[in-house]
Amino acid sequence: MTPSEVRSVTPDDLKEQFKERGITKIKVGGFDIDGVLRGKYIAADKFFSALESGFGFCDVIFGWDMGDVLYDNGKTTGFHTGYPDVIARVDPSTFRVLPWEPQTASFLCDFYLADGSPHPACPRNVLRRVIERANTMGYAPKIGAEYEFFVFRETSESMRAKDYRGMTPLSPGMFGYSWLREGQNSELLHAILEDFAAFDIDIEGLHTETGPGVLEAALTFDDALRMADKAALFKTGMKQIASERNLSVTFMAKWNESLPGSSGHLHQSLVTGEGDAAKNAFYDATLPNTLSSLALEYLGGLLENMPAMTAVVSPTVNSYKRYVPGVWAPLTATWGVENRTCAVRAITGGAKSTRLEFRQPAADMNPYLAIAASLGAGLWGIEHKTACPPPSTGDASTDARLRLPRSLKEATALLDKSAAARAILGDAFVDHYVRTRDWEVRQFERAVTDWELRRYFEII
Repeated sequence: MTPSEVRSVTPDDLKEQFKERGITKIKVGGFDIDGVLRGKYIAADKFFSALESGFGFCDVIFGWDMGDVLYDNGKTTGFHTGYPDVIARVDPSTFRVLPWEPQTASFLCDFYLADGSPHPACPRNVLRRVIERANTMGYAPKIGAEYEFFVFRETSESMRAKDYRGMTPLSPGMFGYSWLREGQNSELLHAILEDFAAFDIDIEGLHTETGPGVLEAALTFDDALRMADKAALFKTGMKQIASERNLSVTFMAKWNESLPGSSGHLHQSLVTGEGDAAKNAFYDATLPNTLSSLALEYLGGLLENMPAMTAVVSPTVNSYKRYVPGVWAPLTATWGVENRTCAVRAITGGAKSTRLEFRQPAADMNPYLAIAASLGAGLWGIEHKTACPPPSTGDASTDARLRLPRSLKEATALLDKSAAARAILGDAFVDHYVRTRDWEVRQFERAVTDWELRRYFEII
């Protein structure tokens, strides 16, 4: 079934597909605020009933953190509400067959409140809100996602036994773009390409990056919601592919202080029209760098709102360990033409290739929220005809026009106070998200780190 066919799928279509493919098991789920896929298996009868009316799903998935620890400051749900069910509605257009679970169909869900309104903490709903805004303005957003991630010759059990120290990487040494290392690990790389192709997640580029056992995958661009689905599913799928080979992966922004971090870049453009009349709204051959006036307004909004949106695209305490000089991560809200030291790299050329690469996020991003924040900020720039500052040349990390926050605590405070972020993402989401990041910061502040023990235990 092709992507276009999947979008218009009906219950009868699914029954026929299930029969043809021998589907005997069905798995449904949705992503939480941290980008963790929460789901379960359901019976076929319940599934087809759920297509019509939805099904109950405990809202604790929006009341705990990524370690299943309950928030002590939650308002959306908690002991004060009794953790009731929310309504999970299956999106039939997300139908996929799991390559690593034969005869198993998978679907993603959106979450709704009892009154039928979209759940404000559901990341997919947040992105839908921004996409609808773009559509109302006459634009179809197109996104491409890239991930860097480290692979280890470890299992979940061995990593925990080692306390995540002294782990063996997939391959040693700093071998960026290494034909040799790719060939030596071809079974894994071929499985990545083939399994994800079967999972309706096309990869247009896969290569080693600089660092022991680090890979980079570039997902083929798509409509914004489908790309967010693909990017979120890629992380879960990559962990599954690795586990089958007694390997493990991490999408942490910075897992080792001595090694480069792992980026999660988002390529963005807006399209007007459909079919043969479709046009890249960011391209204008008559203007410098082929960037249209609309693209510059989009850039202006993205840059102006970037500090306030940082907590959304950089969601963990660890995200900010990547924001240090000399490691390819942006330190200022700047842009430049083919300049990888900027937060936004303008990639110019023809009508098909002109786009913006948003380089601030790391691999730990929740792609739904990172796309919603950056796309929403860009649309805000178009609506307000925001002036775009001049491009940066050379090392943009020294450009102090708009400094980006250096900690989750600082970033969360900026988000909380941002009227633009609240207009773009919604008050209910921002209020909930700010509480979750406050919780995350407090968990870190009370922790005793290895650095503190080495620094102070004996000598102080």
